[in-house]
Formats: sequence, structure tokens, C-alpha cells
Amino acid sequence: MASAGRLLWNAFRVYWRAIFVIVFPLILLPVFVVNNIKALRCLYVVLLMAGFWVTEALPLPVTALIPMVLFPLMGVLGSDVTSLCYLKETNMMFVGGLVIAIAVEHCNLHRRVALYVILWVGCSPRKLNFGLVAVAMFVSMWISNTAAIAMMCPIMEATLKELESQGIGQLYEKDEVENGDVKTDGEATVKVETDGAKAVEHRETRRPSKTTICYFLSAAYASSIGGLGCIVGSGTNLTFKGIYETHFPDSPTGIDFTSWMFLNVPIMLITMFLSWVWLQYLFMGLFRPKSEDAKRVRVGQQGELVARKLIRQKMDDMGPMTFHEIAVGLCFILSVFLWFFRKPQFIAGWAELITEHKVQDATAALIVVMLLFVIPAKPDFIWIFSKDKSKRPVVASQALITWKVVQAKLPWGLIFLLGGGFALAEGSKESGMSEMIAENLQGIVQLPKFVVLVIACLIASTLTEFSSNVAVANVLLPVLAEMSKVAKWHPLYLMMPAALTCSHAYCLPVATPPNAIAAAPCNIPTREMVKAGLGVTVISLSVLFLIFPFLGQAIYGLDEFPAWAN
Repeated sequence: MASAGRLLWNAFRVYWRAIFVIVFPLILLPVFVVNNIKALRCLYVVLLMAGFWVTEALPLPVTALIPMVLFPLMGVLGSDVTSLCYLKETNMMFVGGLVIAIAVEHCNLHRRVALYVILWVGCSPRKLNFGLVAVAMFVSMWISNTAAIAMMCPIMEATLKELESQGIGQLYEKDEVENGDVKTDGEATVKVETDGAKAVEHRETRRPSKTTICYFLSAAYASSIGGLGCIVGSGTNLTFKGIYETHFPDSPTGIDFTSWMFLNVPIMLITMFLSWVWLQYLFMGLFRPKSEDAKRVRVGQQGELVARKLIRQKMDDMGPMTFHEIAVGLCFILSVFLWFFRKPQFIAGWAELITEHKVQDATAALIVVMLLFVIPAKPDFIWIFSKDKSKRPVVASQALITWKVVQAKLPWGLIFLLGGGFALAEGSKESGMSEMIAENLQGIVQLPKFVVLVIACLIASTLTEFSSNVAVANVLLPVLAEMSKVAKWHPLYLMMPAALTCSHAYCLPVATPPNAIAAAPCNIPTREMVKAGLGVTVISLSVLFLIFPFLGQAIYGLDEFPAWAN
């Protein structure tokens, strides 16, 4: 019996995903079989996708395609309507923004900007850490948080190793333990020496120093927090934009680039600064001048000179700015200009001057994308008519970005993930599922709306630690949209903070890719990430609760229930 039990357990351990994919849909059947109405059939699909997203029994993008199969077969939405959800304007804005970000990454412009900022801010341990945080945050506003932290990790590791080689600080702590004392904090190199009659085991564990943990965690958190400041900075932002505009198509402004930045850049900056202060206090002895952590980072002028020398060396290795970098930089500035002045509200936007038709941010992004595929990466075309044959180009230069690079670097699966969320939003709206759930939650909407806001954000913050940020937003936001209608509150009052909170994934390596990428190179213990992440979560939520109701009211007029929201 014991042997049979072990075999069964081993079979389950190996094939649990396949078993879950088969069994979970059967377990959910009572959701609509007892009362076979459209709203409950839609709820069945939502619960099914939520289970698959949380467990990742199927790849996230594959799970996102389930509405394309089940909605038509279960009579929730037709195939034509469902398929349109997978390429909405928000998806095109996402693609355009990512292609621009890939072009910046492809020409290495982001790395040059990072080195310049670090050199400008300063090279003492605190200033260097602040500079790295500022760069990661700014870069993450425009490119994915995963790409931002992937860029920062090699820079941080090289800087810390160079300081260590000069006898300033250390990348890893070294422990000396006696025989029999087992260490499990990562990989270890063991030496046994004889000290008289007693054998002493020197075990070097790859346990990062507190300074190392501070550098890597602060950059990871900056990559997540930076995505809050710009609408193209995070998949959850675009998910929110698509779901909001699906549920409230008559909204006169929608979610545009300019108003988003006016509201969320202050929240981003304050959250990041306070989080940096918290991490400095926790790991580098800020406000604790007599602590060992504080003494460890007092490197004096010698340490600053070593760090500055390293940064300058890296800049020299890159050489002068190329035409490729300059052209991509100008295209990036143009994209920000087009987004910001499409409909700035304080003056007539360029789109309003050109046409009466609705022009959204996707159009602005794709204007710049077209230029990236047209402008050559090398300006050798100017010598095409030169009398000097050696200067004439033999072949045409490639463009600033090529389709081959885009194919390799664009996360195509995320497009399906966004589209699946928009399909869920459309299905929940058309089937009446969201309205049904909201009506069953009427007891909650009797509470003060600020309390409901806090509850919604706490739920989102908890769920996002264990599941995909975009997946949590896809499940939660349609319900909040219908709750807003029932309670007669401005829909942005609940939906936008909850969407922002879906990016507050700070406590676990599996919560979001930047955490995993930062933890891997130096083997950051999970307990350290949890301890630091809880503080950053409290800071992020506190800043959001203190600022959003007031600044949101000034920008969006959140105190009134708009007529178009009915």
C-alpha cells in the first residue's frame, strides 16, 4: 500500500498540471449547470481562467485564449466580437510602445543614459544606490520592468565587484563554521584546515552582504514602481485602460497619456523616494550612524574615486554617441511629445488640429514606429554622390530597428494576455455577470467609499504576490467597474487605485519578473525580500491612499458620478 501511495504521489507530482487542466473544469461545472444563464456561464469561464492563471497549469497566454473557444460555444459572445477584443487600440498602443522601447534597448541608448545619470548623481554608496534607483525607475516608465532590471543587474554587479577588488565593501559575506554546523544559504566552497587536534571547516556561502541586497532589491522595486508613472510602463496599466474603456465607452476623455502622468508621476516619485529611504534604513544604516550597516558603507573619498573611475571606464568603452543612438533618442523624445500633446486639455492638441475623428495614443506610438523602420541606422547615404568612390556606400544601411529584432524581443504572449483580459471584460459586461456580482456585493458598497477603496487595494495587493499582475487586474477590474455603477461612484475612484496596486508585487521572487531577476545573481534570501517588500508595500499603499483621492479629484473630478457611466 505504501509503495502504491508513493507511485500515485509521484505520478501526481509529475503530471499535476495535466490533471488540474482536466479535473478543475469538471469541478466548476455546478457554477452554471444548476442555473444555466448567460451570466453564470461567463462566471464559469472567469473562474476557470483565474484557476489556470494562478496555478499556471497552462502558459498564461494560452489561458488567455480560452474566451475565443468557450465564449462562442457557451453563447456568451460571438467569435467575431470576441476576436476583436484581442487587438483593441490598447493592444496597438502596447505594441507601439514596446517597439520604441526595443529600439532604445537595441542601440544601447538606455545603458548610456544609465551611466551618465549615475556619474551625475555621485558615486558614494548612498548616492550610487540613489542614482541606480533613479535610472531604473525612469527607464521602467518607458520600457518593460523586466528589461529595466535586466539592464541594471550587470551594471550593479560590475560596480560592486570593482569596489570589492579595491578592498572597499564586499559582494558576499563569508562565514566560518565548525564541523557539523550545516549552512544552506546557497552554493558553498568548503576548505578543511587542521588547527592542532581540531579540524575547522571554512565554508564560504554565497550569501549577499546587506549592501548587495540593498542595491539589487532597490533596483527591482524601482523597476516596478517606475511602471506606475507612465501608461505604457506596465501591462497592468494598459489592461486597466482597455477594461475601463470597454465598460465606459462614452467617457469623454478615456485614459490618456497626459492626465495619467499628471496623477501618477507624483505618486511614483514619492513612493520611490520613501521606499529608497526604507531600504537604506534596513540595509545600509541610514538614521543608525553607530550600526555596523552604517560603518560598512563609509568608504570615504577613495571609494567614490574607484566607483567614478569604473563608471567612466564603462562610458569610454561605449565610445562617443553614434548616429543610431542619437536618431533613436530623438524618436523617443518625439513619441513623448506626441503622447503628451495629443490632447493636453490646456491647449488644443495636434490631433484635434488635424482631424475631427478620434485619434488615440496608439496612433502617436505607431507614427514613431514607422519612422524607426524608415530612418537608416548609419548616415552613409549622404555620401552616395561623393566623388570619392571609397566613401560611397555599397549597400543600404539597415533601419534604426529591424523586424527581425522586433520578432526576437517583443513579448508576443503578453498581447494575447491583454486581449484575453479585454475579452473577459466584454463578456462579463454583455452577459451581465459583473452586474450580478456587484449586486451581490451591495453590502460592501454601503460602507464609506474610502473603506471600499482600501479593501479593493488590499485584495489586489495580496493576490498579485501569488499570481500574474495582469491576470489579477483582468479578474478584479470588471467587478469594480460594476460596483461603481451600483454605488453611483466615479468608476476611476476604485478602478485606477486597484490597477496600480496590482503592480505592488514586492515580497516574493515569484511575484513579478524583476524580483526573480534581482534575486538570482546574488542569491538573495526570500526572508530578506519579504522583510523589505512588506515595508515597500505599506509605503506604496499609504502614499496611494493619501494622494490619490485628492489629486484624482483635481484631475478627474472623482466626487461626482458622471452621466456617461450609467
